[in-house]
Amino acid sequence: MSDPVESEPVETAADGGESRGTATRTTPPLPAIDPGDLPASPATTAAAADRHAGPLPNARARRRYRLIVAGLAVLALVLAFANLAWDNPMPIDTQGFWIIAEMRSTSLIIMVIVGFCQATATVAFQTVANNRIITPSIMGFESLYAVVQTAAVFFIGAAGVTAVQGVPQFLGQVALMVLFSALLYGWLLTGRYGNMQVMLLVGIILGGGLGAMSTFMQRMLTPSEFDILTARLIGSIANADASYLWISIPLVVAAGGALWLSARRLNVLALGRQTAINLGVNHRRQSILVLLLVSVLMAVSTALVGPMMFLGFLVAMISYQLADTHDHRYVFPMAWLLGFVTLAGAYFVLKNIFYAQGAVGIIIEIIGGSFFLGYLLRKGRL
Repeated sequence: MSDPVESEPVETAADGGESRGTATRTTPPLPAIDPGDLPASPATTAAAADRHAGPLPNARARRRYRLIVAGLAVLALVLAFANLAWDNPMPIDTQGFWIIAEMRSTSLIIMVIVGFCQATATVAFQTVANNRIITPSIMGFESLYAVVQTAAVFFIGAAGVTAVQGVPQFLGQVALMVLFSALLYGWLLTGRYGNMQVMLLVGIILGGGLGAMSTFMQRMLTPSEFDILTARLIGSIANADASYLWISIPLVVAAGGALWLSARRLNVLALGRQTAINLGVNHRRQSILVLLLVSVLMAVSTALVGPMMFLGFLVAMISYQLADTHDHRYVFPMAWLLGFVTLAGAYFVLKNIFYAQGAVGIIIEIIGGSFFLGYLLRKGRL
């Protein structure tokens, strides 16, 4: 038996639309269709499979990240080999070539350490401070280093530069910087009204005061003493000593490794204080722990080669742009590679073109300062 036919009136027009009538539709209604029963198009299926909930949302972003990291790694190897082989008087297939290269390898190890310290410390510090402009240098590490070096020359004379060199003196400078930051963080972040903004302001004021003190002592020095001191106050690979490495490497591995293992927690801290607390993270305790680890890295880097004010900012800013993610598991490796490439490139140019004996701070200050001004002009605000 056939289904009943549904009929409904349909208006018809005749004689130019002046007379109207009715007609009966004899076709059955279309059945309802579930959208889920429709076959998906190949483009829709590919887009659904390509979606990802992680820090790199799709295959294109993941491929882009891998290509950039691979390119930076190749560039780092090329610069490392260039620093070992350039102007090496011995042929590459002789033992003498590798003996000279081994002597130069100390500078490469120092650049790896300094690049790791500056990159990791700056990225972690900016996360805790929730600001992409400031760097750990704002807390007065460079100013404290300058005061120690200047005071040694001021009270002892030209021999004071030698008096602050050596393993005990290196350990003393690192311990002094870490103690300075620990007291600052403990005083300003554990109090009832302590907050990050007050800590940063106090750090700026203390850094400015220490800088003024070192400037005053420098004006009292003789020209020869001031010339000797200036070489120590400019970030230079030549300032480092191979005897410091057995102390620096364990400190850097411990502090930097702890920050890298805390990458997921840093991702939560980057969301802000209230959000981190709502997600179950003790924001104050974690912030103090991260800042103490940052102070260890910055103290080792500054005591090893001297001030590098804009290196951290330059590396962190570019790494965020290239990584295209806020996940610290991806930003940390990118920043480390960029730090080493920057140091190795600046060292090669200064040593082999300008014969400046590895004073990489000169180029880094120029490039980093230019990037800083450009960033401010582009953003229009801090």
